[in-house]
Amino acid sequence: MNDAKHVTMGANGPRVFPLALGCMGMSGMYGPADEQESIATIHAAIDAGVTLLDTGDFYGVGHNERLIGRAIEGRRDRVQLSVKFGALRAPGGGWGGVDNRPAAVKNFAAYSLDRLGVEVIDIYRPARLDPNVPIEDTIGAIADLVKAGYVRHIGLSEVGVDTVRRAAAVHPIVDLQIEYSIASRGPETKIFGELRELGIGATLYGVLSRGLLTGSAPTGPGDFRAWLPRFAGDHRTSNDDVVAKLGELARAHGMTRGQLAIAWVRAKQPGFVPVIGARTRVQLAESLGALAHGLDAEAIAELERIVPAGAFAGDRYAAEQMHHLDSER
Repeated sequence: MNDAKHVTMGANGPRVFPLALGCMGMSGMYGPADEQESIATIHAAIDAGVTLLDTGDFYGVGHNERLIGRAIEGRRDRVQLSVKFGALRAPGGGWGGVDNRPAAVKNFAAYSLDRLGVEVIDIYRPARLDPNVPIEDTIGAIADLVKAGYVRHIGLSEVGVDTVRRAAAVHPIVDLQIEYSIASRGPETKIFGELRELGIGATLYGVLSRGLLTGSAPTGPGDFRAWLPRFAGDHRTSNDDVVAKLGELARAHGMTRGQLAIAWVRAKQPGFVPVIGARTRVQLAESLGALAHGLDAEAIAELERIVPAGAFAGDRYAAEQMHHLDSER
């Protein structure tokens, strides 16, 4: 059991291990994954002390929730489940927008509870803002689920400060899930300060920029990173040069590039929880190794001189997706 100090999410949220396990990559988003290895990785994470497992009902069109359900059987009392909902899927893997209407919220929750094999979801959150539904209506529907005992806490994902404030006026919010890394520093400008003012925590995904910071590359057309600007063409060539500099600094500090990236996030945003997207036990062990390394102010400044804000070329999503992100407004 890892004795790393736990973190309280926001002012009144649950206490969790200082790293969360993001399970999206176990359901095909980065190409084929081995189910046995995925389950073994979840078990290894739980045995290491990881408590928060993050998923979405649309990952693998429900596959990810079923996978987690099998993995946590007999271990439910040792984990907290963070579930995103709202993204619509089509046969063949297509995407059909977002539906956060109150009736849809409760419908999605019913299916998630069944696929996960649990009676309550620890943190339930819309994956994206639905432009056709007031956030107050969506949060009100989740609040009904809290009152009924099907949800413990309410979270948000990829929304801006105005939406956070409106949501928090309806029901206490425990955390905002948002992308943050040495390559994606946008939330530093306004969002993080607002969250701390409101007593809301954050779960930070993409801390390795989907493997970009470790030198990973898309595995084929089934790997959605092939459609992301940072992994393509001249952007990738430029970014590889930055990653090489990151590697030199990591070696100087006795870390891997991934460990340095995680250590930087933890040092910059203490009290927030990085979400690591390990798909294998080897990747998990490397990421957990970051907990043994701290970065002082001098090391942070050194890293940010080598990799300043804006050093990476390309947006974190394709243009159409960026346009619809409330957090980017």
